[in-house]
Amino acid sequence: MQWMIRWGLILCGGLLLGLLWIGMAIVRVQPSPAVAQSPNNPNLQPISSEALGIGLEGLPYPYPVQFMSLTNEGNSVRMGYMDVPARDRPNGQTVLLLHGRNFSGNYWQPTIQALATAGYRVLVPDQVGFGKSSKPDMDYSFDLLAMNTVQLLDSLNVRSVDVVGHSMGGMLAVRLARLYPNRIRRVVLEAPVGLEDYRLKVPPQTIERLQQDESLSDPTAIERFLRNFVKTWVPERDQRFVQIRTRLAQSAEYVRWTRAMARTWQMIYREPIRYELSALTQPTLLVIGLEDRIALGRAYVSQEVAATMGNFPELGRFAAQEISRSTLVELSGIGHIPHHESPERVNQDLLSFLAG
Repeated sequence: MQWMIRWGLILCGGLLLGLLWIGMAIVRVQPSPAVAQSPNNPNLQPISSEALGIGLEGLPYPYPVQFMSLTNEGNSVRMGYMDVPARDRPNGQTVLLLHGRNFSGNYWQPTIQALATAGYRVLVPDQVGFGKSSKPDMDYSFDLLAMNTVQLLDSLNVRSVDVVGHSMGGMLAVRLARLYPNRIRRVVLEAPVGLEDYRLKVPPQTIERLQQDESLSDPTAIERFLRNFVKTWVPERDQRFVQIRTRLAQSAEYVRWTRAMARTWQMIYREPIRYELSALTQPTLLVIGLEDRIALGRAYVSQEVAATMGNFPELGRFAAQEISRSTLVELSGIGHIPHHESPERVNQDLLSFLAG
């Protein structure tokens, strides 16, 4: 009788182990629910919903990323960049693409493709404090970012470039063109912020307040914030930005990321380009979305004051008058990211301007 009980227990144990092994195998072969597919846009890689490092480790860029070592304010940092060669018939010219504050170099993919196809070498840095580059807690300035960018050009033996700057990148493009006029041939300012002096309407903010306001983690709140940048929200095109920001919020280093973002807010606040436009001597293309109403610090003023800020149709015309060799392109139905919202139209205007 005892041997029958022992064998029964052995058989039951074996059966339970077998069921456990089968269950584990089933779990192993299940497709991961953490991957968001983008069937409507083959250029977009699937994005995981897992935590993302603040250096965007694990996030694929459209082209290989290299790094250059720098020292900024006593900090040893690395600056990431894409160096994309011309395709069929190189024309010997290089275009430098400068990203905005809430973005990084990877959103330039349609522009890179159009320029490389047209024969241009394309350099796309992630400025220190952004994208795949280091995020030091330091006093950021456009002079510092301009010096970093010129060091990148020197390291690659690039003597002169045409520069395209979007949003905050437009501010940096103006500073580059003013400080290094012999290195910059032409300037393209796409929805540049800093055309108005925010200090005249927005009270200064503490670094702690700014960092707190940057600490978005809820996907709904993040999407609500990012919807301000486009006239029409297209989920299959724009939700990618929400996923990236949501994954960043899961990082153990997210506090350091928000600190860098707060520091760069202060940089834009302190250094408007409004008063530097007349110093530009290069041919300049201004690309303005007529529905663009982005303004730094609008959340810190009354509704009445906020209504007077970010009027890009008016600001674009002011900039065109200030820059002696300027061409203004106004895009109806477009918000703050023209190269993302209407890539075909913007690429056409960009290539025509550079060829001229």
